[in-house]
Amino acid sequence: MALIEVENLVKIYKTGDIELRALNNVTCKIERGEFVCIMGPSGSGKSTMMNILGCLDVPTSGKYILDGTSIRGQSRAALADIRNHEIGFVFQGYNLLPRADALENVEMPLLYRGVPASKRTKAAKEALERVGLGDRIHHRPLQMSGGQQQRVAIARAIVGKAPIIMADEPTGALDTKTTVEIMKTFSALHDEGSTIIIVTHEPDISTWGDRILRFRDGQLVADEVSSSDVSNDNERKR
Repeated sequence: MALIEVENLVKIYKTGDIELRALNNVTCKIERGEFVCIMGPSGSGKSTMMNILGCLDVPTSGKYILDGTSIRGQSRAALADIRNHEIGFVFQGYNLLPRADALENVEMPLLYRGVPASKRTKAAKEALERVGLGDRIHHRPLQMSGGQQQRVAIARAIVGKAPIIMADEPTGALDTKTTVEIMKTFSALHDEGSTIIIVTHEPDISTWGDRILRFRDGQLVADEVSSSDVSNDNERKR
């Protein structure tokens, strides 16, 4: 059984009498342990697809099965529970609490789970060390570079050991060197068994994945095997 399965997925947004069909009969599967990049121009439906896959939004019609569980018809509380246990999110804007330090930001998913303070702190420190920020645990976001803030966001996504990591344009605001470092982190997580799903408009980012799902005008127009270029292969080996 596929980890993620969607069939004839439709998402319609309504404003008065106007309907916007953001997704139009999308059907695809994502297997456990895959590294998938979702690509498309602005307005193509890729972010809407990510929001539905991440249980941040629900489809208007169609089927979405996540690890054997149908998502349609689930309550808000049930969707929140699924997000907290099954999915780690990484956003382009980092979405960090500005007045909290790195450790406190990373602890947040475990706080919502009701994990005791001592265990939260231990797990958060381990996650920050894993992304190379063991010496920045008490720094606040504004005391860190963009790349460091994104690493905090990744640490927050992995602290709860969610099997799926979803990232929306995670390198959009980063320079080339930092982008490669962040993508190496995602690649390492993938090598360890995580299912990685990244929304991106950058062709260079898509070469890190196994598959590319291309969207246009709300439709899935191509499902391709990714082919890494030589430069990316060399970067990964460094």
